Amino acid sequence: MKRNLLKIMLTSTLAATMCASLAACGSSGSSGTTGATAANQSGSATSTSNSEQVNANSDGTVNNPEAVQIKSGDLSFWSLFTGGDGEWWQKIVSDYNNTSPTNPVQCVTLVWADYYTKLQTAVAAGKGPDMGISHVSKLYELASTGVIEPLDDYLKDNDIDLTKYYSQNNIDAVTIDDHIYAIPLDTHAEVMYYNTDLISQAGITEDDIANIKSIDDFKDLLKKCKDTLGSDYTPLCLSNSGDDPFRVWYALYYQMGGAPFVNDDATKCTLDKDKAEAAMKALKDLYDEGYIQKGINSDDNAVPFQSGKAAFLFGGTWLTGTFESTKGLNFNNACFPQLYDNQTCWADSHTLILPVKKSRTKEEADNAVKFMFYASDKGGITWAESGQIPASSTANQSDKYKSMKGYNVIDELNNAQFAPKASHYYNGIKTDLQSALDGYWTGQVDLDTAYENLETAVKNNLD
Repeated sequence: MKRNLLKIMLTSTLAATMCASLAACGSSGSSGTTGATAANQSGSATSTSNSEQVNANSDGTVNNPEAVQIKSGDLSFWSLFTGGDGEWWQKIVSDYNNTSPTNPVQCVTLVWADYYTKLQTAVAAGKGPDMGISHVSKLYELASTGVIEPLDDYLKDNDIDLTKYYSQNNIDAVTIDDHIYAIPLDTHAEVMYYNTDLISQAGITEDDIANIKSIDDFKDLLKKCKDTLGSDYTPLCLSNSGDDPFRVWYALYYQMGGAPFVNDDATKCTLDKDKAEAAMKALKDLYDEGYIQKGINSDDNAVPFQSGKAAFLFGGTWLTGTFESTKGLNFNNACFPQLYDNQTCWADSHTLILPVKKSRTKEEADNAVKFMFYASDKGGITWAESGQIPASSTANQSDKYKSMKGYNVIDELNNAQFAPKASHYYNGIKTDLQSALDGYWTGQVDLDTAYENLETAVKNNLD
């Protein structure tokens, strides 16, 4: 594997236009705390360096995280978690610091859209943090460009055996060239929600939902909703563009047995044309047959469901907490349905990483890895409150988690189809695939043209 730090600057330039949303990250989006604004928060950096003033935003994020002064002896953690996610993350950090560790953790929250660019450029300049977050879909890029260190030796030296705590699917997702590059924190997946009042009104039982085994089974339920509920309601809530229809197509493609988008070393496009087109048509049929109401905004994909105007919703696991706090909304959740041969869903994962940092001592690195494992394992049940599926079995097999709605979709840990390990997936292949599909969902291009655009999206972003 190539590990050249000079590549970081090139990769960062490509990432400079990335955008963020609730749907893309699984973040709540608005009220996170950081070291710049939360002087009384345990585990937060609270002062600036002498040379540069911290530039903080009203939501608590900072624009220049390298300017936040970290207390001597503490370890810095750069986070992209804001809103509710940020509050739960801060609690994990605070709980850890209350154990009186040798190196307490100070958390700095970055603007989501800037996070990866600033992380990569800071590491290249020798100003990066001790620890950070990476999506699995971004992990290969960070590893292949030398932004992060492999964890094998640190895990071994600290007697941490990930196989005792994590599914093989999670471990495989963070393993690159036979080295472990991150500790899994969660899996966040596209799942199915349903309004229990509306499905009852349509004559549908929860057993009917549990027994969905094909696209025709699912359409039968959607038809009952369409025939019963009236034009003010949408049988299935899904936007006509953006992340969510991409994730549904992604799931259908792999459920049909589609091959990974690229070969093992990401040098060749290996899209399966027949299955890619079949998955595209299967979803387009749901739009064309009137099972998905027109005009659902990609930024507000879940709003009709939250307002009680949708029977079903395909949406992220992170929406669970929002729905639970919505007065009058009676709902349940289930794994993304098996509509074709394989039980597969779109998923990503937040993972904990150790950025390259020459000034960090071996002892500090060991303690950083200890915190990362603590946050995932001991902090997992706290993190579950954010709506994500905690990766550690300590949390996801606990009695407390089994009493939560998140446990209804625990099987997504094994059903998850993570992104291919390609250097240009996160901001390249995925972004361009989504754009190609949006053109088809909205009727701007036909099926053949849409597939050509899909293939071009992959070929233009090969390693």
